[in-house]
Formats: sequence, C-alpha cells, structure tokens
Amino acid sequence: MPSAMRPARDIAIVAFGQTDHRRSSDELSEVEMLMPVLHQVLDATGLKTSDIGFTCSGSSDYLAGRAFSFTMALDGVGAWPPISESHVEMDGAWALYEAWTKLLTGEADTALVYAYGKSSPGSVRDVLTRQLDPYYVAPLWPDAVALAALQAQALIDAGDTDEPALAGVASRSRRDASANSRAQLSGSVPQGDYVVRPLRTGDCPPIGDGAAAVILAAGDRARELCERPAWIRGIDHRIEAHSLGVRDLTDSPSSRLAAERAGAFERPVDTAELHAPFTAQEVVLRKALRLGDDVAVNPSGGALAANPVMAAGLIRLGEAAARIHRGASERALAHATSGPCLQQNLVAVLEGDAR
Repeated sequence: MPSAMRPARDIAIVAFGQTDHRRSSDELSEVEMLMPVLHQVLDATGLKTSDIGFTCSGSSDYLAGRAFSFTMALDGVGAWPPISESHVEMDGAWALYEAWTKLLTGEADTALVYAYGKSSPGSVRDVLTRQLDPYYVAPLWPDAVALAALQAQALIDAGDTDEPALAGVASRSRRDASANSRAQLSGSVPQGDYVVRPLRTGDCPPIGDGAAAVILAAGDRARELCERPAWIRGIDHRIEAHSLGVRDLTDSPSSRLAAERAGAFERPVDTAELHAPFTAQEVVLRKALRLGDDVAVNPSGGALAANPVMAAGLIRLGEAAARIHRGASERALAHATSGPCLQQNLVAVLEGDAR
C-alpha cells in the first residue's frame, strides 16, 4: 500500500480551548457561548484577532433552526478588521482540515478554527434523521440511536463484542472523564435502562451544548506561539456508501483508509482520541485503526462524556494536541466522524518535537 505523503509545510495545533459542556445553555446565545473560548485560545498564544490569517468555523443550521446561522456567530470573532473567513456545514474537524489546506498554500501562517452546537433546544434524535437518504431511509424516521443499535447488534451477532464489554467501554470513559473538568458526565454513571436494545443509557452520548476552538500555525511561527506544538504529520478523510444496506456495519474501511493516508500505521501511537458517540463504535474503530491495549483511548472521556454536536470531532483533535502540549503524549491519533454509523471519518496524526 502507498505510504502517506508528508505535507509540504509543517503545521501545528498551538492552542486549544473548549466550554464547560452542559445539558442546556438556554440563557446563552451561540455568540455568548463562543466568546470565552475564542478569548481562551487567543490569550494562550498572545495573538489578537488582527494577527489571524484565516478563520474557519463548523456548525449546522439544522441545530440552530435558521438559515446561515454561522453569520451570527461571526459576531464573536469581531467585525473589524476585515477577515479571510470560511465555514463548513460539518463538525469543526472538517473546518480544521480546510484551514490546514489554506496554510499549506502559504497564503496564511495562522488560522483560527472554531465549532459550536446547541442540541438542547429540540430533539436532536429527530434532527439527525435529515442527513439520511431522502428516498428510502429518511421517510421511515430512524433516529441516530436506533441506527447505532443496529450497528451494536451486528457486532454482537458477529461475536465482536457483548453487552458487558460495551458497559466496560462506558465505565472506562466516564471514569477517565473525572480528570476532565469540562466533561458533562463523569465518574460512576449507571448503564441505566435500554434506550433501543441492545443500547442502554450508558452506551449513548449525553445531549448537551458546547463549543471549541483551536489555533493552527505554520513552521517557526508555531514554535514562537507554543512551547511544544502538536505537529499535524498527516490528515485525511473518507466516506462510506450513503446507503446503510450496502455497508458492513461491523467495520469502517473509510477510517482505515484515512488512517493509512494520514500515516497512522507507519509508527505506533501512544494516544487515540476517538469520536465514538456510542460504545459499539469504539469497538469498530479500535479494529479499523489497529489500536492495541497499550494505546490510551479517549483519556479525556471522549464523546460519551460530552458530545456537543458539530464540535465533538474538533474536540478530539484538540484533546490529542493538548496532551502533546503538556508532554503526556509523543504521537497521537485523532478521529472525527459525521453521519450515521460512522459514515464519514477523518483521521489526523499529531506529534510533538523529539525530546
């Protein structure tokens, strides 16, 4: 198989910030939720808005319930001076990908990437049905939990896992989240009753609101802004077939291909932040990404501890980078997903400078 291509320019995550993730933030607008996070990453680097070469955001109009909702969030960035700005109707991880490609061109040396989502105002389970095939699947209104339950049952039928093993994934994730002050759920969280068999409450992510931001910088600029930058050695994203009926739900070939193209299999990683909102999806991703028991998986608690839709994938990249910043990791894998049953997948490999 072809090896990953090394980017023509060294680009790193130099700062990461996120909100305290909460079940509801009715008293806050998207702008009010974003402002502290944007100030957090700018203060960490000493940059001003005018120093940022490119800005890119990720969000969903379906969650906000209005068209072009991201234009209102731009108030958090500031109207002056004029900025070079873009937006993706996706998780913020894909906004980071766009910013990364912008910096690769040499047109900018720094980039601000942010994402936000408020799931509390409506039924996110119903909202997410709108991303399904509009002819055969969406009219049936299968929600995200029901589809995840189909995936979990397929894994159980294949002998890849069982309900006690899934409960163990949930327990470990929430236990690890005890060290994460931003997490929505942590500690001893009971598995609870079935939501859709075989998934119980503990197998599913919490519904909540939150935002996150990162700053990217290239080359020597990154070293000026951060004592130990998290260099993006490779990044790639791939997609499965849209129709669930033609996919093997027990595997994720798009994740495997993205990881291969990002260079994840060239050398071992010590940390993996996986965007696995449901316990069964961690089982699929561990196999597809060839992660052994020696890899620290979701030490932040992952999406089972906090899952702000449209920001949770960017948070996985930020959490992996933060571990490199503080010296807790040398080489980390970060993964983000979008769509039902791991339909779209992005994988990045992050490294710190050798010590």
